[in-house]
Order: sequence, then C-alpha cells, then structure tokens
Amino acid sequence: MSAPHNHSEHDHHDHHGHDDDGNHGSLKDYAIGFILSVILTAIPFWLVMAKVFDKSSTTALVVLAFAAVQVVVHMVYFLHMNNKVEGGWSMLSTVFTVVLLVIVLAGSIWVMYHMNKNMMPSMGNDVHNMQDMQ
Repeated sequence: MSAPHNHSEHDHHDHHGHDDDGNHGSLKDYAIGFILSVILTAIPFWLVMAKVFDKSSTTALVVLAFAAVQVVVHMVYFLHMNNKVEGGWSMLSTVFTVVLLVIVLAGSIWVMYHMNKNMMPSMGNDVHNMQDMQ
C-alpha cells in the first residue's frame, strides 16, 4: 500500500497552488464586481437597442469604452490584480493587457470597416436606388 502522508502546518497553505499571501477577495468584492459587470453590460445593450445615438460610430465608441472599463473591473474584482500582488508582476501584466486590448479593439474596428467597405461596395448604391424607385 502507500505510506501515510504527514501534513505539516504549511502543507495545507500550498494545497491549491497558491503560495502568495495576496488578497483573494471577499464575498463583498465579488458582489461589487458582479453588480458592476451587470451594469456595464446593461448600459451598452440599452444604448444599442434604444438607438440613443444617431451615428453608429458614436455608439460603437461608447460600447468599446464600456467594454474596456468592464475588462478593468474583471481584472480588479475577479482576478484580484493590483500593484501589491506577486511583487508588481501583476501590474506589468495589466499594462500588457491594456496594450492587447487596444490592439484588438482598434484592429477589430479597422477590419470591420474595411470588410464592409470592400466586400459590400454595391450595398450603398442599392439602398439609394430602392429609395429612388419608391
């Protein structure tokens, strides 16, 4: 059979692979994060469904801003990232995340704009022709 395993005082601390003493959040932190996430999802949904802004580009920029704020909320309240955890490496990963976020958001907008412009060049003409027929 196997030998009995002796648990020392610090073995239970490393049981889940967490060897730092960082804050892993409380129920209050998770509740605040959840409420903020719901609000930051509901407002852009309402902005799009109610067509609050006349220009779709304005709506897209506002939705992207809400998305960026929601990423920060998730990093702070659910991933517990701050400048004290892991000797500051958490802050470096935050900067990396922001850079990636900007690249992904800007690239997505650029790709969608150019796909719409280059793949559907006749769509604009068809809409004007249909309006002229009526």
